[in-house]
Amino acid sequence: MSIYNSVNPDYKTPFGAVKTNETVSFTVHVPKKFPAATPLLVLRDGDGNLFDAVPMGFLGSSLSSNHFNCKIELKEPAVYFYCFEIVSGGEKYTIRRGEDGAAKFCEDGGLWQLTVYDENMKTPEFLKGGIMYQIFPDRFYNSGEPKENVPDDRMLRSDWGGMPIWRPNHEGEVLNNDYFGGDLLGIEQKLDYLESLGVTCIYLNPIFEAHANHRYNTADYMRIDPLLGTNGDFERLAKKAKERGISIILDGVFSHTGSDSVYFNKKGRYEGGAYNDPESPYREWYMFKNYPHDYESWWGFITMPNVDETNPAYIEYICGENGVLKKWLKAGASGFRLDVADELPDVFIDALNECVKSYDPDCAVIGEVWEDASTKVSYGVRRRYLLGKQMDSVMNYPFADAILNYIQWGIGDAFLALIMQILENYPQPVVNALMNFISTHDTARAITVLAGPPPADNGRDWQERHHHLNEQDYERGLKLFKLASILQFGLPGIPCVYYGDEAGLSGYRDPFNRCCYPWGHENTDLVRFTASLGKMRKDYPIFTEASFIPITFHRDICVFARKKGDTAIVFAVNRILEDRRVDLPLAFKDPRPLVVSGPYENGVLGGYSGVVLAAKI
Repeated sequence: MSIYNSVNPDYKTPFGAVKTNETVSFTVHVPKKFPAATPLLVLRDGDGNLFDAVPMGFLGSSLSSNHFNCKIELKEPAVYFYCFEIVSGGEKYTIRRGEDGAAKFCEDGGLWQLTVYDENMKTPEFLKGGIMYQIFPDRFYNSGEPKENVPDDRMLRSDWGGMPIWRPNHEGEVLNNDYFGGDLLGIEQKLDYLESLGVTCIYLNPIFEAHANHRYNTADYMRIDPLLGTNGDFERLAKKAKERGISIILDGVFSHTGSDSVYFNKKGRYEGGAYNDPESPYREWYMFKNYPHDYESWWGFITMPNVDETNPAYIEYICGENGVLKKWLKAGASGFRLDVADELPDVFIDALNECVKSYDPDCAVIGEVWEDASTKVSYGVRRRYLLGKQMDSVMNYPFADAILNYIQWGIGDAFLALIMQILENYPQPVVNALMNFISTHDTARAITVLAGPPPADNGRDWQERHHHLNEQDYERGLKLFKLASILQFGLPGIPCVYYGDEAGLSGYRDPFNRCCYPWGHENTDLVRFTASLGKMRKDYPIFTEASFIPITFHRDICVFARKKGDTAIVFAVNRILEDRRVDLPLAFKDPRPLVVSGPYENGVLGGYSGVVLAAKI
């Protein structure tokens, strides 16, 4: 019998994060070698300060232990950390979390986390149970329609599928000014394709006017970039997508603007601007050290001057009644993904959430956070992203890393521990809407991670030379990618497919992960496989709130289930070349395959194979 186990209902209920004013029960089993013990539940706040010490009452005894329990209710949303203290024979002992997660008597161990979120917290229904698809707009599909008012300093390419230009020019600058011409009308023309994959939500990388192909250096928040189309083109895309049950999330880049913008105007492309006019209405947005040449910029990139997100005029411009957010929500957007959310102060995120939710409570606010977002500390402040009134969801980098690491290295206990950490720390409404991906515009594509030579410290020259995997590695990568996708589509949250992954694109990080979708040269088998996973989720709408049941997390084989009512969907992958049997608990009756990758027969998975099963419980 353990002393304490935070994921076992015999010790703590309910599991994981709890609502404000919800009763939480804790039970510890103290070995009888500590006579006359008087345990305390010791709660600390996010800064490590003592919050409360709650006496625990005696429940009874077993052969080896005395059992104690207490119940608490917490009134305010916050992240707490806790351990247990006992006094026995005049000595004080502490029960803490060991490195392996098990409860131990020690003075220097870890603390358990208790996330308490707003009892009124709700996350968007349109996200839950669905499938997201991320599009880097310049590289998805070019409709071929002519565009107006395109700046003449852009390099328009006619070699769709060519390698993006990444080498510095003769002045040592990387301009990111080559464009393949993907546009909003092109996305509209491919809505049938996206619908065939089961997509219910599109996440668009930035689409506002900007003078780089990535468009993270915003020039005008109020206009669609002319190479992508017009404001009207976006409204029509949103309308046509909605008719197919597909919502659109926009990338909100609010920690900085472009230096070549309406607001800063360093190059003089526009009228006025903070750089040229000390009386500009945008002057107070920026933080000049020595006006105008020396100013704060995002990570030292002088083409991306930082803004002061606490400035009331800036907050009003973005979050006001006539501001950026409501303009695009009215045009048909269903929410925003917040770029570099760690660099946005709470006062700005609060205002943004209030604005979005006042327009429609079911619109989404999703944050880019690379770590455990429930306990994130940035710039010396413990963040409250997931406690209510800030974010509905975050990009789930921990799951992405866990999936790819497991497929590569097979450390099953670490994989399960990471999953349970997120499920334990995140509020359930957030878990149901988590954005689960295995590739993004900021990471190497999954096929390359799984089967390509590790980049180590090799630069872009090497990465370009190794962009296309050799035939043997690529074929292996396709098999491993399917296994990773099975895990991605099965874990709690919503799977997000990065455009072209389902077509077999490979590539290291920026710009090699941002190549054009290979229309006419897709890996059709992989496209069909991805569509079959999408169909599975549509046919079994339990994923909006199905529980997670770990079954086997072994070096060779991983098996888990999602369960709701008497229906269970089982996800199993065999990551090695030898056959492995899928052993299910006896309660799982009549399992039948829904999706199969590789050999599967009579409960045995062949090498590099995976299966999704439906069963009754």
